[in-house]
Amino acid sequence: MTDHLSASVPGLSGALLAPEGSTARRVGRIMGIALGEVLAFVLVTVLFLPLAIVAVVVDTALWLKRRKPWMAIRLLAFLWWFLAGELRGLAGLFFAWLLSGPWRGDSPQRRRRVFALQASWAAGHLAGIRVIMGLKFEVEGDELIEPSPVLVLIRHASIIDNTVPATFISRPHAISLRYVLKHELQSIPTLDIGGHWIPTCFVRRGSDDAGRQVARVRTLGEDLGPGDGVLVYPEGTRFTPAKLARAKAKIRESDPSVAALADGLQHLLPPRLGGPLTLLDAASNADVVVCGHVGLDGFEHISDVWTGDLVGKAVRVRFWRHARSEVPETEEERIAWLYARWQALDDWVGEQQQSGVGRPTPQHAAPDAAPAAAPVQH
Repeated sequence: MTDHLSASVPGLSGALLAPEGSTARRVGRIMGIALGEVLAFVLVTVLFLPLAIVAVVVDTALWLKRRKPWMAIRLLAFLWWFLAGELRGLAGLFFAWLLSGPWRGDSPQRRRRVFALQASWAAGHLAGIRVIMGLKFEVEGDELIEPSPVLVLIRHASIIDNTVPATFISRPHAISLRYVLKHELQSIPTLDIGGHWIPTCFVRRGSDDAGRQVARVRTLGEDLGPGDGVLVYPEGTRFTPAKLARAKAKIRESDPSVAALADGLQHLLPPRLGGPLTLLDAASNADVVVCGHVGLDGFEHISDVWTGDLVGKAVRVRFWRHARSEVPETEEERIAWLYARWQALDDWVGEQQQSGVGRPTPQHAAPDAAPAAAPVQH
């Protein structure tokens, strides 16, 4: 069985990208981190009760002092949930390898299982956050996601929105998404293993060999069929006002012709053009779906979550679809077209924030407000 499966198999076409670097070093890294996750899960499970007592004491003191939402107990609960999800993911990968025939390597059966595991793994993390933090999701434009294949351009505003595509695209619409991800995410064993068993591109930001990185991204847009999709974060990193100011200054210096397009952005970083333009060229049979969200902004690090501002948030997710026939032919026109889509998304984010979307509900600030799951509205 070759690494390139027939495009006639829905959702299972596309070439695999081989891991970079030393195999021995990669295996050692995966085993070391996986063992650490196992040990951490055992320790947190065994010590959960005393840790929870300490967390409640801390939360009570902080609430009495400044009415801070109960975050210590929430973060402890999510730590356990996250580690459990990681171990479930590793177990799922092992069984996908075993059931598909360890001697066969790449196969439709293994890809099918890994794509399903990818979606349930990421969506499971968001499900835990939703319950523990008391989030409420509203979705607009869900009906625009199908039919596939699609090229998805999504906003990147926090450490949480990586789980949005699996929850609202992959699982409900049975679309096997190929991701463009930053190289550093291979430090998560489930992503390192699973990401090399299905078409995934881990890119090195700031690489000296940009041409090679672009060529690797291009493979994700090739041989797309029904049930396929490619997802890229055009901003390349999480938004902050400081990053936006630096990005605009860099564009004014290096590419004045694009600076006027970037200057209008207030809530999104300017798109890094290499990946999106490459995928627009390679995925010539795919419509473009833009995904925006409001309510997960500002949570760049765990310390941002610790503030309690995430508790009780109303999160709005919206999709826009653009037919392939709308995409211009020349690169200059495509850059302007891409920026126009990004400016429209930027304007929408600003409108939502001004209208109060994403603000926590008052009851979640009280200590007796237990986190509760809210139904996802489609």
